Amino acid sequence: MRVVDAFRQAYGGEPAGVWHAPGRVNLIGEHTDYNDGFVLPFAVPWGVTAAVRPREDDTVRLASLQADSGPQVLEQIDQAEGWARYAAGVFWVMREDGLPIRGADVMIDGDVPQGAGLSSSAALEVAVAVALDDLYGLGRPRMELARIAQRAENDFVGMPCGIMDQAASVLSREGHALFLDCRSLASRAVPLDLAAHGLQLLIINTGVHHELADGQYARRRRDCENAAKHLGVDSLRDVTDLASALQKLTGDERKRTQHVVTENHRVEALIGLLRAGAVQEIGALLIASHLSLRDQFEVSCAELDVAVEAAVKGGARGARMTGGGFGGSAIALVAEEKADRVREEVMRAYEERGWAAPTIFTASAAPGARRLA
Repeated sequence: MRVVDAFRQAYGGEPAGVWHAPGRVNLIGEHTDYNDGFVLPFAVPWGVTAAVRPREDDTVRLASLQADSGPQVLEQIDQAEGWARYAAGVFWVMREDGLPIRGADVMIDGDVPQGAGLSSSAALEVAVAVALDDLYGLGRPRMELARIAQRAENDFVGMPCGIMDQAASVLSREGHALFLDCRSLASRAVPLDLAAHGLQLLIINTGVHHELADGQYARRRRDCENAAKHLGVDSLRDVTDLASALQKLTGDERKRTQHVVTENHRVEALIGLLRAGAVQEIGALLIASHLSLRDQFEVSCAELDVAVEAAVKGGARGARMTGGGFGGSAIALVAEEKADRVREEVMRAYEERGWAAPTIFTASAAPGARRLA
């Protein structure tokens, strides 16, 4: 295992163990998590692997096979820079919570496709969290580990993400999507056997990431919070009469509310179709989700729109952007016999516009975070 070889070279000796946490793709339920809503992600086969050895002092050493520099040696956690802040934040949260966490030597290896929006940051946080939980015998519940990882990103890194990415990385089961109520944190596994229905889910990685993404994400969250205040509800999850709510709102707050409320309904509708065995019929919900994200939440971009339109033109049963937006990936639900045609149509659309070719690969529902060795 190359992460173990890298650990030996960087630190000398053997790691105490190796842990893996997957990235995720969201089937439906976008920008609903921080509105106390519903989401339906699943873990992907790619993620982050961490080889870890505890130390007898409080120093944390962090290194990655994907970083050019050597280990960052942190005598104080807030010294972490760049990618290492996501890992260091987990130490910080656990110590803030009074858990008996000392230092560690950590070597990271990741194979999440770069720029795909498959949540490599959550995978990194979760890999470190499950490793520390094991090494120190903390016995924390799996959802609590997800919350620790989320707080690392919210409070230490400064990215106001919801709980979906971390929960999917911790809780997912192979061959299943994860239905998560982001208010109660209740969850259940929903069977997702696309192959049994002659279907594939393609991930179309546009390879682009527009620089406005992070600031716009925070702005969308503020829009939702302000709309909830104007409506007198705790969150947009609580809007039950959408028509009445929209009459009380204007501008961006009105559009954000329309997306969140209808997206929650789409999640529930899609789960209903899966439970009924009508997997072939979920495509229309994917398309409706994309249109709402494009027009009401305004987080799509030209590259994502073209990927979705070309996939549908090529015969996909449905397609949508997935993730935070402004780049990253789209997903397309396709019949197996039409997969090549859909790929060709997307590639042609990008070539006609002079854009770099996207990478397209097939996603399958993988298991959640676990110890490998």
